[in-house]
Amino acid sequence: MNKDLMANLGPLAPLAGIWEGEKGDDIAPDKNPAEVKKNKYRERLMLEPFGPVNNHSQTLYGLRYSTTVWPLGQENPFHEETGYWLWDPAENQVLRCFIVPRGVSVIAGGTVEPNAREFQLAADAGSEIYGICSNQFLDREFKTVRYELKVTVHDENSFSYKEDTQLKIKDQDKLFHHTDENTLKRI
Repeated sequence: MNKDLMANLGPLAPLAGIWEGEKGDDIAPDKNPAEVKKNKYRERLMLEPFGPVNNHSQTLYGLRYSTTVWPLGQENPFHEETGYWLWDPAENQVLRCFIVPRGVSVIAGGTVEPNAREFQLAADAGSEIYGICSNQFLDREFKTVRYELKVTVHDENSFSYKEDTQLKIKDQDKLFHHTDENTLKRI
């Protein structure tokens, strides 16, 4: 990989590459949304460096990414997403911009030091800075009101994440915490 580009990726540099995880935990609403479904999953994540991206005085560096997730023991994926991880060195901001083909797009962000090995990002429905947008069905039935992500880089060949996608489910008073977590290994 281009050493100059890698040097400009800040806290995202250790994530560049191809990763797999075999022990993911997914807690999601069941077909009856009042019940909880627990899934074990495997995933493959590809993060390809790019940049710089110049926008007037702003310069960003990033990772183009795609991930696919399969229930353990099954051939058909139950989740896919694609997007970008971005590093804004002037603002010390990491952004994760992605779309899920169920009709949700998210731009999550947070302040991160350039050499951080752990960081957190968040997005809120209705925010004009780091926000969430959904299609009509999801907005009505399973509205994503908040997204939180914590990433921990363990070493050059391993990192983990914990996601909490908070859903306002129709006819339920409490928010549902749809969580995913996994530890990924470089392949």
